[in-house]
This record gives sequence, structure tokens and C-alpha cells, in this order.
Amino acid sequence: MACDISPENQSEIRIAKVRRLREAGQEPYAYLFKKSHGLDQLQDMYRDLANEQVTTDSVIVAGRIMAIRNSGMFIVLQDSHDQIQIFSHKNNLTDSQLDAVKDLDLGDWIGVQGIVRRTPRGELTINATDVTLLSKALQTLPDKYHGLTHIETRYRQRYLDLIVNQESRDRLRVRSMLIQKMRQELYKRDFIEVETPMLHTIAGGAAAKPFCTYHNALHADMFLRIAPELHLKRLIIGGLSERVFEINRCFRNEGLSPKHNPEFTTLELYQAYADYQDMMDLTETLIAYLASEVCGSAQVTYGKHQINLAAPWRRMSMAELVAEKTGIDFLKIQSDDEARKAVMSKGFAAKPSETWGILLARLFEETVEDDLIQPIHVTDFPLDVSPLAKRHRTDARLTERFETYVNGWEIANAFSELTDPIDQKERFEKQVANKNAGDEEAHPMDEDFIKALEYGMPPTGGLGIGIDRLVMLLTNASSIRDVIAFPTMKPIKKGEQKS
Repeated sequence: MACDISPENQSEIRIAKVRRLREAGQEPYAYLFKKSHGLDQLQDMYRDLANEQVTTDSVIVAGRIMAIRNSGMFIVLQDSHDQIQIFSHKNNLTDSQLDAVKDLDLGDWIGVQGIVRRTPRGELTINATDVTLLSKALQTLPDKYHGLTHIETRYRQRYLDLIVNQESRDRLRVRSMLIQKMRQELYKRDFIEVETPMLHTIAGGAAAKPFCTYHNALHADMFLRIAPELHLKRLIIGGLSERVFEINRCFRNEGLSPKHNPEFTTLELYQAYADYQDMMDLTETLIAYLASEVCGSAQVTYGKHQINLAAPWRRMSMAELVAEKTGIDFLKIQSDDEARKAVMSKGFAAKPSETWGILLARLFEETVEDDLIQPIHVTDFPLDVSPLAKRHRTDARLTERFETYVNGWEIANAFSELTDPIDQKERFEKQVANKNAGDEEAHPMDEDFIKALEYGMPPTGGLGIGIDRLVMLLTNASSIRDVIAFPTMKPIKKGEQKS
């Protein structure tokens, strides 16, 4: 087809072909087709077939046309996993079939029966004895199948990206495999998988701004889940199992960035009779195992960095890391006022409302996070920023909480869970005061969760791992949108230019 024909005209030409086929009694959109092999199977089965060798093996394959040469004599056929060359020749096809082949276009789905051979140039090929149109493509493939490079189009029309970009298909397959392996490994460790609500009456379980909705039948405001934490803990309290997990979708009404999508996926799990040290062990062994399974090694490359995910990982407290970077030893500071003075003496800003713990957490974020390239568990977060974690057993200003960092990103968050209902209620009350003072992300009061805790919760370790960021790391993806099949995009308003 001439390259100077506009996409609109090309579509009209293809629609006319559909009309002609139907007038001739042929259906251009098949109901069924039975294959004998996938293309990756054939490439594996015949990898030792010598050049110029022709077999007597008849196979049936199907896929999308990605290239056409010599009026259909040579077709590159692609299925979900591989490609193969189709040879359409008058020695093997009837005149009517040859005419039908000449009417095929890039993007069409076809079924092919034929004999396997290898060309003198080494190309595994099927000598077609029958070609069947399975689905007529009315739109043309981008850029003559060499690739889709427009970023907005790749994300808005993911199906088009997947057609032409092998890397995109591979990334999403890695994601699927990682989740599968994650489930299998947790089953081996006696965890059971559960499901908890995505519609909440209280936006709890994390400090974040929720998406709001309204339930018409109940006449009630509701929130899309920002975290499953409080419902999963209720299952531990109820004795459903000592080990539960959920691979869950969460929603946070916040900004977008290369590391943030408003809709994201996490693994969240709880293990009774465990603490945050056990969760560190589980985090590093699980992630090292997943890397080995999906990448073939615990050594991975991200950008310019070689990252070693093999356990054990480094462990340092937040206060130690901040002291290394800034010279401020928060553990020697006794009051909020003293902390503000120490921070300002080093050239950092400090608001009158910022407490000792908030200042420690902020300096960590500003001075330490980005440099944590090799995996590390950052431990002992301040109480002020950890309303759901148990107080540290040796320093009441801290909690038994850690976050795991790789490549400067937080990829896991875990606690020795707070099981004292009186302490939990007091922390919620403080969070409510913060919300009333203007903190939109402060945790709300959850009276039912307090009541659940009052029935008794065993010592428990809890862990959350960000699946999207983990897949980014293991596939060397520069944006979270690359590892989410359909990332959140700004809607195109009427009259705006579409990608």
C-alpha cells in the first residue's frame, strides 16, 4: 500500500475489502481457529534444522501479520511469543488463495497451515498450503512496524504498544510471573490469601489522601481503599490464620510521577508471633528469590547501577543515616525545641510546628533517600510518623518500623504491629488533631478497629511491598507507567489534540 495514503484513506480501503469479502460469502472475522503449535514452540522444536532442509511436517499456526514482501509471497507472522516467516507460493496455493493473500494487510490476523523448512539464509519458514483470514485490521500499524515511540500513545493505546514493542510485552509478562512466584512462595510458607474490601467507610491503614465516592443505596460517603492494613489485622485478631496476605489494588488521590500512579498494587501480609526483624528477613529472602526466578540472578542492572539483591541486606537506623549525612545526632537531642535549633544550625529549615520525629523523618527524606542504591532496611522510624507501629522496646520516641530502599526508592514498609488498644486509640486521637489542624493525610479515628484490638491481637509482624516498583527495578523500567498495563492518564478533553 502506498505510503502517501493517509491513515483515514487506508482505513476506508480496508473497510471496502471487508465489504467485498462479505459480498463474496466470506466472513472476515472468524469464530474459531485451532492451532497445532505456538510459534515459540516451532522455533524451539526446529532450532537444529539445517539451512535449506525441508521437512514433511505439516503444522497449523496463527498470528498477526507484521511484515509483507513481494505481494504476500513472504509474510512475517507474530503471535504472543515469537515470529516466523510464511512463504506463500503458487506451487502450494490455489489461484484464489494467492489472490486472497495479495489482499492481506499489515495487522491482519491469519491462520496458516503448511510445511516447515529452513531457508538457505537460515530463516525458519512455513511453506503455506492454506491461508485463512481470521480478523481484518481496519487500522494501520505505526511506523511500518518498526516501533511505537510516542510516549503518550504508548500509554493511552497500550494495545498498540504491545503489538509493536517486544520490550513492553516482556515487562508485563515479568510482572505476571513475579506475582505468580510471589503467591507460590507465600503458600509454601503457610500464608493464606484473602480478600478485603476496596470500598471503605473510613480511609484508614495509611497516611494518604483518598478518592471519595458515594453509595446511593446506603446514602453513605465511601472511600477507595488506600491500604488493606486494618482489615487484614482484623483477620489476625479473628484467628482466621496466623499468616495472611493480600495482593491488592490501592488508590491514593495524589500526584503522578515516574514512581507514583494513583492506582497501584502491593503485597501486604501479616504474620502472628513475629516482629519487624522477622519481616526484614522475609523481605530480603522473598525479593532475592523473586529476582532469581524472573531475572535468572539476584544481581540486576538498573540504569548505570549494578544492584545485588542477594540476602542478607544492610540494616541501619534512620537516626544513624541522618547523623552520617548531616552531623546531627537526633538520639542525643531531648526536645522538639532543641531539635529545631540543631536542624537550623546546619542550614536546614524548621517550622515551629515540626516535632523531633517529624524533623528526623524530613531530614532523612531530603538528605539520605536518594543515595540508598544498594538494598538497605532503614529501621526505627519516629513515633510521630508511624501511628500504626509498636513503640520501640528501647526508645519510646521510636517505633519498630522499617522501610526498605533500593535505587533510592522505598519498595517495602513493615512494622512490629501495634497491638495495645489504649496506645492505638491515643495515637488515632493525635492524628485526628493533626487532621483538624490541616493535615489532609492524617489517619482518621477508627472506633471499630480499636474495639477489635480490645479483643486481643497476638504479637504480629506486618509487611507491605510495592509490586509496581519492584517490577520497575527488575525490568530496568524508567517509569511506573511502563510496568502497569493501563496507567492513569489525564483525560483528553473535547477539542484537544489526541496522541
